[in-house]
Amino acid sequence: MRPWRLSDASAVRELWAERDPRFRRVIDAAGRPTVDEMRGRIQDQLDESSRTKLSLLAIERRVEGDFIGYCGLIVGEGTLAESEIAFKLCRAAHEYGCATEAAQAVLDAGWATGRTRFWATVRSWNIPSFRVLEKIGFSADGRIDADAVRGDSVWMAGDDEGGQYRAAHEHSTADDDRQRQARDSQ
Repeated sequence: MRPWRLSDASAVRELWAERDPRFRRVIDAAGRPTVDEMRGRIQDQLDESSRTKLSLLAIERRVEGDFIGYCGLIVGEGTLAESEIAFKLCRAAHEYGCATEAAQAVLDAGWATGRTRFWATVRSWNIPSFRVLEKIGFSADGRIDADAVRGDSVWMAGDDEGGQYRAAHEHSTADDDRQRQARDSQ
């Protein structure tokens, strides 16, 4: 993952073109947003990141180096203290665990800031996103924003009250470091 670049505009627009029409942000019948408008949206996101210190990150495949989506923390439907995780991958990248890997990395970085809760809002029909969120420890909060046109938005929460996630992750990270050191010393 890496920070957004204005040059990501056409790739992000292509990602939007793949979206289910029930999403709020899609390419409309007039072909908007255009690549130039998408560049403006990316600039707005970069400006917001400067203010909030939260950001969406571009996801690239390691070997190929191509843009396959984005993942990050935004204020979105949450707050600065209880941010929202957002992710979207191109269809060709589905079913490989990329969204889960990216979301877990973003969440790990978020826990490291001392935050204890993150949010996600997911359309009730978006089963793949529910699976990703469940894999990284999110569960339904009980709130649902009704939307007969696009599908209801289900609020998902990732909580670390009492620091259990951070403690488990720190233990896991220490184990990984020991294994890496042992492997490197051979």
